[in-house]
Order: sequence, then C-alpha cells, then structure tokens
Amino acid sequence: MTVTTVKWSLDDYHRMIAAGILADRRVELLKGEIVEMAVEGEPHAYARNEADEYLTEVLGSRAKIRQDSPITLPNDSEPEPDIAIVQRLGREYRSHHPYPENIFWLIEYAESSLEKDLEVKSKVYAEAGIPEYWVVNLKAMQLVVFRDPQNGAYASQQNLISGTINPLAFPDLAIVIEAILNP
Repeated sequence: MTVTTVKWSLDDYHRMIAAGILADRRVELLKGEIVEMAVEGEPHAYARNEADEYLTEVLGSRAKIRQDSPITLPNDSEPEPDIAIVQRLGREYRSHHPYPENIFWLIEYAESSLEKDLEVKSKVYAEAGIPEYWVVNLKAMQLVVFRDPQNGAYASQQNLISGTINPLAFPDLAIVIEAILNP
C-alpha cells in the first residue's frame, strides 16, 4: 500500500487560516506540508526576547526585527522563524509577509525542535535563497551559522560559542555571540 500525503499551496494554507480552520493550532507550512510547531519553553522564550532587544539596539534603523511572524517563501513554505531580520518596508508588510529578497537573515532558537531546525528548515531556507540562517542550539549553548545557499543546501556551516560574528548583510557590525546565545 502506498501512502500519499496531500501537499498544500500557499493559497490553500491562507484560505485555511482565513476560514479559521487552523485558529487553535500552532502550525507552519514547510514545502507544502502543515507542520506542528514545538511548544516554547521558558529558556527559549527568554533567550529569543533578549536577543530581539539586543539586535534591535545594535541594528537601529538599518533593519526591522520580526519575532514569531511568518515569512513567505516560493517553495510553498510559510514558516514562522523565532527572529527574522528584514528590510524596513513599513506598511508594505500590511499586504504581504517578507519575501526572500526582503530577508537579511533568520534565527531559530532550538531545544526540542533542534533536528527540524538543523535538517528541515535549513534546507527550506537554503532552497529559498535566504543568505544566512542561524540556529541557537539551547542544549549545547552554541550558535550554528549557515551561509552560502547552493542547490537547496547551505555550503557553509560554522559552530560558534563565543566571540563576535559579522552578519553578511551588515559586515561592519560585530554581533556578540554571547548576547545571542545566553543573554
């Protein structure tokens, strides 16, 4: 017996949201599949909120920090990264979520979702051409930095625990890794 799963388009997904079908569910669309999002624990919420404040201060008016908000990708995906650093497009975001060309980089905080964030989401983001993707491994207290998307995967991966990192979009900025990992 062959089992075939139904793939959903972005339009299908948006219609389900508008109809209230997904109102009581924490889900996101990844490559046409509606995926349940992990429950967020206290360390996750705390670290993400503190990093959001830090990045807002460091980046100032150069970028908009969006927390737990959807982004729309061309591969039938509408994930909700913990932090998205995007262009400041103001009211334009009233008519659409950020597209890949609006995204500087994404950050996911991972404890129970570590495998999904490292394996599944990294491929979804690379396939969409997101230039930089960071995963904060809350278990090992390390920052995994993915760069250089090629053929549906990132060609570069670094594991960092201290020091600073210069985001590709803002090479003149030194982001303190400890402020992202363990604020």
